[in-house]
Amino acid sequence: MGSKLYVGGLPYSATEQQLTETFGAHGTVASAKIISDKFTGQSRGFGFVEMSSDAEAQAAITALNGTEMGGRTLTVNEAKPQEPRSGGGGGYGGGGGGGRPGGKRDRW
Repeated sequence: MGSKLYVGGLPYSATEQQLTETFGAHGTVASAKIISDKFTGQSRGFGFVEMSSDAEAQAAITALNGTEMGGRTLTVNEAKPQEPRSGGGGGYGGGGGGGRPGGKRDRW
């Protein structure tokens, strides 16, 4: 079990300070981060909290998962490691353009 927790269902108005205070009731919070949209800066409704020990992380999961914050139900569980992102977008699959046999095009 890791001490980094995923926190979903956050109210969009939640602050990192509120997150620290909420989780601080269950142990020492090493860090709290709310994820925001990179273009608008608006909260995306989830974040991560790192507790100082696995026992504190488990206590926070037990106490806070399924509770309400700002009218929304929190989902609290162990954070999974971030998967590496693949570079580039999806390409265009091969293929040519139908058209006429022999590659001739109409002139008009």
